[in-house]
Amino acid sequence: MSIDLPAATGFMATHARLLDRRRYLRGLGEGNVEATLAALDGYRNPDGGYGWGLEPDLRSPESQTGPALHAFEVFADIAPATSPRAVELCDWLASVTLPDGGLPFALPVTSPAGCAPFWADADPAVSSLQISAIVAENAHRVAAHDPAVAAHPWLARITEYCLSAIERLEGRPHALALAFAVRFLDAANVPSPLERLGSYLPENGLVHVDGGAEDEMMRPLDFAPFPGGPARRLFGPDVIDAELRRLEAQQQPDGGWPVDFASYSPTASLEWRGYATVRALTVLRHNGMLD
Repeated sequence: MSIDLPAATGFMATHARLLDRRRYLRGLGEGNVEATLAALDGYRNPDGGYGWGLEPDLRSPESQTGPALHAFEVFADIAPATSPRAVELCDWLASVTLPDGGLPFALPVTSPAGCAPFWADADPAVSSLQISAIVAENAHRVAAHDPAVAAHPWLARITEYCLSAIERLEGRPHALALAFAVRFLDAANVPSPLERLGSYLPENGLVHVDGGAEDEMMRPLDFAPFPGGPARRLFGPDVIDAELRRLEAQQQPDGGWPVDFASYSPTASLEWRGYATVRALTVLRHNGMLD
């Protein structure tokens, strides 16, 4: 099995949003930093946060916590280059962090059209480990090459919150919260709590997403997508190898990768596939599966 990159390129040109096309080209070594950041700027608000559907199932224009994780993904994509937008995003996140140090799952949604109910109905006064951990994970991946993000007080504060919330967990959390907590610990290089979280994982690493589709799972590469970090020790090498082969084989006849969860608008369905295609190729590339 091998990746059909021309088909993937055709899929992205036909179906993906501009930002993911720029990210895709960046991954191939053909895109430039300025064009990638310009595409991201289309989702940015004057307060330094991001909205406008950067999170495809949250189409409301105001700055939200969910889109912040996707903005950090782009800032990670441009490494070793940095952008002052990343620190400005940290400033915005600091402004909406709750007194206990965590982020709310979502802030009040001003325009619910096309938004998933779990975004529109979230309580803005309660911290969420799920969103805090995934935003912090991606911020740490940016901090690995951006000293200004690494030194930002917000990153230390959200890290402290996540570590404390993980320590307070009683019983296995929701599959998404579990996966994002593991990824946070991996990116922050804090291995000690991983053994406890690993006790919630079956040997095959498949955890059903409660409330999702019948076959919607968090899989080993959702917990430990990149080699070299402590999270990989939660899975046997044969498990990771099988998952990489599975991911490789998931390329569809149209050149893109599928998603296994429901979307909340026709546009979001295609946007998620473009995003998933970039994600799949990023994971395969980091794991030496893509020349």
